[in-house]
Amino acid sequence: MTPYGARYVPPANRARALRAGVRDGLRTFGRLTAGLRTGPDYLIIGTKRGGTTSLARWLLQHPDVRPLFPARETRKGTYYLDVNYHRGLAWYRSHFPTRLARELAQQRQGGPLLIGEATPYYLYHPHAAIRARQLAPRAKVIALLRNPVDRAHGHWAERVRQGVERLPFDQALTAEPDRLAGEEARLVADPAYVSFAHQHHSYVDQGRYARGLERWFAAYPRDRVLVLRSEDLYADPAAVYGAVLGFLDLDPHVPDELSGWNRTTNDPVDPALRERLLAALDPDILAVEALLGRSMDWS
Repeated sequence: MTPYGARYVPPANRARALRAGVRDGLRTFGRLTAGLRTGPDYLIIGTKRGGTTSLARWLLQHPDVRPLFPARETRKGTYYLDVNYHRGLAWYRSHFPTRLARELAQQRQGGPLLIGEATPYYLYHPHAAIRARQLAPRAKVIALLRNPVDRAHGHWAERVRQGVERLPFDQALTAEPDRLAGEEARLVADPAYVSFAHQHHSYVDQGRYARGLERWFAAYPRDRVLVLRSEDLYADPAAVYGAVLGFLDLDPHVPDELSGWNRTTNDPVDPALRERLLAALDPDILAVEALLGRSMDWS
């Protein structure tokens, strides 16, 4: 896997190898100038297969939002607060523009500009919230929560497409407890530890949102954390986009398009399996609803 959570594919020809070399050179330049660079104004923390890519891309259409560096990579997130933390702060800051470049852009724009990132593993990773608080205490945080059964199935289907999962859905769910056994404890005990299973095979457990929300609520004031339902994003993207702009203090804006990014159509979950999963997840759904003070309408 690449540092950004995708399956690594070696360059197929010399032209692609050259482009990869240019990207590596820009990242090195970014690290060498890290002390001159800014950090994130907002963090989209998840959930995996919950619409984070779409929201991140829509925000980049706003005239007062700028992409990560270099812009040509069109990268939505860094995975620094979870699997890339060992790469160091200079590596993280290499993804952001210099303060001078930002100031010049703001002068041209005639007002402040925002820069952020979207990494869907942040909600689930046990260290991400406290690391974010230490690194960017004034950032605003956005979480998208999807019906955990649909999220689990979408997560599994993506891993099958990427070639890192070969089990059918029901068998992958059966294997999940053994795959994850002790992994969270290892992550907590060793901040440098990276768990492939915890990130990629946690189909059901990543849908237990209450634990992750509690971590982020402990790290940030509640008025700096916006929690949305993925289903609302899919049903009325303009309304959700508008709510996010208001939360980020951005002017109203009508993007060129609000189509879904990274959306796929999967076979439906077997109804009996869906009912069993919802029953197993019901205590966490109730805990989420208690934390947020509203119904998630998943049960």
